[in-house]
Amino acid sequence: MKESLKEKIIAYSVIGVLALLVIGLSIRLVWILHKNNEANDRSGAEKITVTETVPTGVPSKDPTPTDVDPTLTPEITGIPEPTDEPDPTAEPTKAPTAEPTKTPDPTPTDAPTPTTAPTPTTAPEPTGNPNPVTGKTPYELHGKLKVSGTKIIDQNGKEFQLKGVSTHGLQWFPQYVNEETFRTIRDEWGANVIRLAMYTDENGYCTGGPAVKKNLRELIDKGVKLADKLGMYVIIDWHILHDLTPVKYQNEALSFFEDVSKQYGSYGNVIYEICNEPNGGTSWNEIKGYAEKVIPIIRKNAGDAIVIVGTPTWSQDVDQAANNPIQGTNIMYALHFYAGTHKDNLRQKMNAAIKRGLPVFVSEFGITDASGNGRCDIDEANKWVVLMDELKVSYVCWNLANKNESSSLIKAGVNKLSGFTKDELSTEGNWLISVLHGNLPVTEEQKEAILQNAGQSGGEGTPDAITFTQKTDKGTVTLMTSNTWMEGSKYCYQLSLEVKNTTSADLSGWSFTFSCDRDVECSNFWCCKFKKGTKSFTLSEESWNGRIAKGASISDGGFILKCDGPLKITGVK
Repeated sequence: MKESLKEKIIAYSVIGVLALLVIGLSIRLVWILHKNNEANDRSGAEKITVTETVPTGVPSKDPTPTDVDPTLTPEITGIPEPTDEPDPTAEPTKAPTAEPTKTPDPTPTDAPTPTTAPTPTTAPEPTGNPNPVTGKTPYELHGKLKVSGTKIIDQNGKEFQLKGVSTHGLQWFPQYVNEETFRTIRDEWGANVIRLAMYTDENGYCTGGPAVKKNLRELIDKGVKLADKLGMYVIIDWHILHDLTPVKYQNEALSFFEDVSKQYGSYGNVIYEICNEPNGGTSWNEIKGYAEKVIPIIRKNAGDAIVIVGTPTWSQDVDQAANNPIQGTNIMYALHFYAGTHKDNLRQKMNAAIKRGLPVFVSEFGITDASGNGRCDIDEANKWVVLMDELKVSYVCWNLANKNESSSLIKAGVNKLSGFTKDELSTEGNWLISVLHGNLPVTEEQKEAILQNAGQSGGEGTPDAITFTQKTDKGTVTLMTSNTWMEGSKYCYQLSLEVKNTTSADLSGWSFTFSCDRDVECSNFWCCKFKKGTKSFTLSEESWNGRIAKGASISDGGFILKCDGPLKITGVK
């Protein structure tokens, strides 16, 4: 009986122990499953669902993904810092081809295959707008810039190109200095810099009187602060042109740059362009002497800001600057081109200057001829962009306005300040946006589409060229067509003027009146004065080209005529 009881006690004890083990194991299993569920929940919270990839070169107005919970701050690992610049140690990028740009694979090649939605990649950011991955502006990504060798480098020590637009003269087109337009230029066009062109002559800062001066200074202030707000870079441009030499208003320049460098010395996005286009025979020594007075003024207040110095002959003779550069750091030299006029010769000059160590900045260019008007030369413009991108040269396109000329980015008569359609932009405007988005138009189909959109044909139906020569008592006068095109029903002629002194003495002052077979209108003229008459027009000298020595000639004058039919020059007196 006792043995039976003992056996029962032992049996019950064993059963109890087994039961406790089962219960313990069950509790442990439940705890493990609970922890796994928590881990899965956390893992799910760390994933960002991407419903659509952002292809390279397409601006994103809203840099924040719409399906991300704003209360979460997930940490994404394994994704490199976004940048729009290639590895400086890599092979140079080849020139763009005619094949369409492919959308990059949304999954990094070295990343594991995701089980749900793919992780965002670091697709190259468009030139200007907030990066589609980080939501950062150009300045947030690249910060304070400096010159290293011949290139600009950013705060990360990487090569960086500024690409953007220049305003036209602020006294004529002030309306585009507003947040709506600047945001459009950044987000929709893809620009990262805007140049504020403040004319010094031409009823501008130095000649327009106190009210004009005050208004222009306010526009500069507004433009700088808007660019700073939007994370864009901004160039303050002392835009000399008809004043020929920067020395003419040197005292005003010293005062101006003392003022603005003091006010914006702490702004890391401001660049100072101290003389736009010296011309009229202004020498490099004269320009350099002026720069050596202005730059120390800027350095007192903005010690490491980039300064752009113009070069002789409308900022083309960078070779002269390369022979005798200015001593100092963060100094660059302006080269300006208009693709319809300036071709291989000037490209070779730029390339040679850079190879010699000169930091070149194309602070103004257009795809028209040198007048800023005429037919757009897309083929030559493409060649310029390929070379500038290869050499990492920054470039700024002229001009942000709706002026009735080919180099205006907005068509005449379009008064909108943002949200421009393709039909509301000029040939140059559509071409520029394509370039800023990384889609260089090189095929004939793309080129023709841009031209037709702007109301121009690809080359058919242009007016016949004009060549006119006649000897007068003041010498031999020649008019020669350098370009013709149609604008709707208007016949357009760009003509160059040559006056050769074939008399026996020096010529002091000249004026010629040309007769023609119909009334004309003049949309632009340079290096001469123009006066319209009835079926006639008069060309006369500027103050600096009125004297022509015996046997010498001048040939830099030019103008553009528009009329209702084919034009014939019938005589001159």
